[in-house]
Amino acid sequence: MDYFAQQLINGLVLGSIYGLIAIGYTMVYGIVGMINFAHGDIFMIGGFIALISFLILVSFGLTFVPLILLVVLLVSMAITALYGWTVERIAYRPLRHSFRLAPMLSAIGMSFVLMNYAQVSQGARVKPVPPIITGGYTLHESADGFNVQLSNVQILVVVTTVILLGIFTWLVAKTRLGRDMRACEQDQTMAALLGVDVDRTISMTFVIGAALASVAGMMYLLYYGLVDFFMGFIAGIKAFTAAVLGGIGSLPGAMLGGLLIGLIETFWSAYFSVEYKDVAAFSILIIVLIFMPTGLLGRPEVEKV
Repeated sequence: MDYFAQQLINGLVLGSIYGLIAIGYTMVYGIVGMINFAHGDIFMIGGFIALISFLILVSFGLTFVPLILLVVLLVSMAITALYGWTVERIAYRPLRHSFRLAPMLSAIGMSFVLMNYAQVSQGARVKPVPPIITGGYTLHESADGFNVQLSNVQILVVVTTVILLGIFTWLVAKTRLGRDMRACEQDQTMAALLGVDVDRTISMTFVIGAALASVAGMMYLLYYGLVDFFMGFIAGIKAFTAAVLGGIGSLPGAMLGGLLIGLIETFWSAYFSVEYKDVAAFSILIIVLIFMPTGLLGRPEVEKV
């Protein structure tokens, strides 16, 4: 049971990171009806910006860790949100009313552009960083010497995810921007006739999704202690899988799918073969979609005639 409890903690932390990325996928799909395949690379950009910001602050002699983390978080969210806005204006807005395959091809192309941009500007090597947040708690000590550990960085990842999920849920449910998002999700033409700025709403959706992805990139950096130019592709595919598993277009479904993918990967790696953890995650996705085509919390689409 101690080993199981430890893997449960690890899986929830990993799933929280996947969930933060998956929210960006499900937001864009819910409003535009398009999969933003460059979103994983926005997550990667956020990780690099967090690393660069951290190194700059340390070089200036700043050593107070909470202040460093707060500044890095704000800077990373702001700059990555700007990337998200730029990507939407360049790659997606001109093709919004084109045939459905065009925006998807543009998204895939933008993914390669961002990946190679990071590789050229930052190099192909993995960028490690020393542990920024250390320490933790021993939840249980067993007789065989295996202790259930909960580190401070794991607490930070989960708490940050819960807080951001609560803020974003409030944003969608209670604010003018949230009402505009829900209106565009139902019918963009009617929303525009009723005074909703559709272009602005879609741009803000990309901006918010990119900001959440940057938080996930920073949490990834703190948790694993490294970033590289290719990490966005792998994490993006996993987060997209999480969004589909939970129900694409559903905010709670994106977070639930992220947690499930994280738990499946962690437990499979712990009890079976780590080489086949991705096979296990995608196999579960296939099984769920066979019996529940809209995902766990997804709603069936109603075609307007």
